[in-house]
Amino acid sequence: MNYLSVENLVKTYGERTLFKDISFGLAKGDKVALIANNGTGKSTLLRILAGQDVADGGEFSFRDGIRVSFLEQEPVLTDDDNITIEAFVREASAEVLAIIRDYEAALENSMSGEEEHLKALERTSILMDAREAWDFDRRLETMLGRFGIHDLNQKVNSLSGGQKKRLAIAITVLDQPEFLILDEPTNHLDIEMVEWLEGYFMQSNVTLLMVTHDRYFLDRVCNQILEMNDTKLYKHNGNYGFFLQKRAEREVVYQTEVDKANKLMKKELEWMRRQPKARTTKSKARIDAFDEIKAKAMSGKKQGELKLDVKMSRIGGKILELKKVYKSYGDLEILKGFDYTFKRGERIGILGKNGCGKSTLLNIITGLETADSGKINTGETIVYGYYNQSGLEVKGDKRVIEVLKDIAEVIQLADGSKLTASQFLLHFMFPPEMQYTYVSKLSGGERRRLHLLTVLIKNPNFLILDEPTNDLDLLTLQKLEEFLENFGGCLLIVSHDRYFLDRLVDHLFIFEGNAEIKDFWGPYSAYRAKLDEEKRAPKAIAKKVEADAETQAPKKKDNKKLSFKDKYELEQLEKDLPALGKERVEIEKALQDASLAYEEIERLSKRITEVVAELEEKELRWLELDELRG
Repeated sequence: MNYLSVENLVKTYGERTLFKDISFGLAKGDKVALIANNGTGKSTLLRILAGQDVADGGEFSFRDGIRVSFLEQEPVLTDDDNITIEAFVREASAEVLAIIRDYEAALENSMSGEEEHLKALERTSILMDAREAWDFDRRLETMLGRFGIHDLNQKVNSLSGGQKKRLAIAITVLDQPEFLILDEPTNHLDIEMVEWLEGYFMQSNVTLLMVTHDRYFLDRVCNQILEMNDTKLYKHNGNYGFFLQKRAEREVVYQTEVDKANKLMKKELEWMRRQPKARTTKSKARIDAFDEIKAKAMSGKKQGELKLDVKMSRIGGKILELKKVYKSYGDLEILKGFDYTFKRGERIGILGKNGCGKSTLLNIITGLETADSGKINTGETIVYGYYNQSGLEVKGDKRVIEVLKDIAEVIQLADGSKLTASQFLLHFMFPPEMQYTYVSKLSGGERRRLHLLTVLIKNPNFLILDEPTNDLDLLTLQKLEEFLENFGGCLLIVSHDRYFLDRLVDHLFIFEGNAEIKDFWGPYSAYRAKLDEEKRAPKAIAKKVEADAETQAPKKKDNKKLSFKDKYELEQLEKDLPALGKERVEIEKALQDASLAYEEIERLSKRITEVVAELEEKELRWLELDELRG
C-alpha cells in the first residue's frame, strides 16, 4: 500500500494553471525529488500535501497512522518573541514527552501489582517503542549539538535565517517521521551539515518528497525523480543523472513528433483553406484531427534561454590586495593578519561553517564593513558585482521592468550589440507578461534571479557571489554556470553547492575557525578526498607501528627467509607501488580541472579512495617482505 496517493490534482492562480491532473504514488522508503523551473508550482504542491494550501481539484491521501512532517523553505517557527529554544523544543516534542510522562506514571503505579496498572505499563511501553522514546533526552542533546545549537536560553526569534533552518531540521529529524516533505532543505546550511544530512537520509528508511537544487544531494539520496513540465508530471525511476539522460531522450522523441506534425499541418492546412463543408462524419473527423495536429506542431516552443554574455569592464594590471587585515567582533576573531593578492581571472571558492566570517570578508572587500586594521587596495579599473544574501532591495513596489530600467535602459553585450531592458529580461526567462508584474508578486527564486540580473548588467569585472544558488531552479543554475565559466574577470564565491564549486573554482579559502584560513588548490571534490584520506591516516599509522614492532622484535636464529612465492610477490609490489603512486598524482591533478563533468568527478573521487587504500595495504606488505629479505 502506498504511503501517499495523489489523484488528478489541479491548481490554478487566476488564469494561470500551475499543474493539472497530476497523479502519482509513493511507497515506503521512496526518496523522491520534485524538479521544475521556478514559478511552476513545485513548492505549492508541497504545501498542498502538507495541508498548508488547497488544491482546486483532485484528491490525495496518506496511509492511516503514518507520521508526516513538513520542512518549509523559510521556516516560521513561532510568533512569540519571548519563547526560548528550550521551551520551543519542548513544545514541538510535546507528543513524545507526554508518552514518556505516561510511561513513568504507569511504571510507578505498576509497583502495586494490580492488573489494570500492569496493562497500562504494557500499553505505554508499546508507545515508547513506537516513538523510540527510551533515549529521547540523549538524542535531543545530540541532535541539537549536531546542528550547532547549544544555548537553549536564546530566544527563537533572535536567531538568523540559517540558525532557524537548522533548528527546524533538528526538530524534524528528532521526531523521526515516516514521511518527510522537504522544501530546499540544504539552503542556509554549510557543506559539513549538508553532507551529514545527505548521509542521514541515505541510511534512513524515511520516505522523502523534496524540492532541492543540490545536484550531489539529488544524485546520492534520490531513487526517483518527478518532473513538472508544462503543467504535466513525468516520473523517472533512478537518480538525477539517470533523469537527465531520460529527459534528453524524451525531448529528442518529442521534437521528432513536433517536426512530423509541422509537415503534416502544412498539407492539412491547404485542405482546410478550401473551406470544407463539415457535412460528413469523415470531414468532421478530419477537422478534429487537424486541430490536434496544429496543437502538437505549435507546442514545439523552446524553453527560455538565460543569456548572460554582457560586456565586461576593462580590467587593469592591479586587481585587489589585502595586507595584514584584522577583524573581530568582541572576543570572536574573524581575520588575523590576512594577506592575499588577487590575480587576473582568478576563481576562488570560500568554505567554512556558518558564522565563521565568510560574508564578513566579502563585505570588507566591497567596503560594506570596515576592517579593524590593515589595508585593502583595489585597482582603479575594478568594478565589483556583489550578489549578497540580503536579496533584492526595491524602494516601493515596482514592476520588474522598472527595476531594470532604473539601472540601464539599454544593455551592451560582449559582441558589441545592444539589448533593451525588455529584451534582456526575456533572455533572463522573464516573458513580457511577467515583466510588468510587481516585484512583491514574484516567487523567492524569481526575486533572486532578478537580483542576479541587476548585478550582472552593471558590467562588473570582479564578481562576488554569496550563496548564489539558494532558491534558483536547476535550469537557471545550469545557465548561470555556463556564463561564469566564460566570465573573464575575477570570481569569488561563497557556496554550499559542491557541484557549483567543483565546476567553477580553481582553489578554495577554507575558514577553519579562530581566524585560521587555509588556501587549498583544487576543486571541492579534491579537498573532500584529502579530508577522507586524513581520517584514514591514523589507522594506517597504527598498522605501520604494529608492523614495525613485529619486524623489530628479537628474531630467532632460524629466521624465515623469503620463499620463491614471497620473492615473486615482492617483485610485483615493487612494480605496483610506483604505478599506484603515479595514478594517484594523475587523479589529483585531474580533479583540479574545474570543467570536469559531475560523473567524471564522482568516478575519480571514488577511484582515488581505492588507490590510497591499496597503496597503504601494499606499502605495509612491502615492509614485511623487505625485512625478511634483510
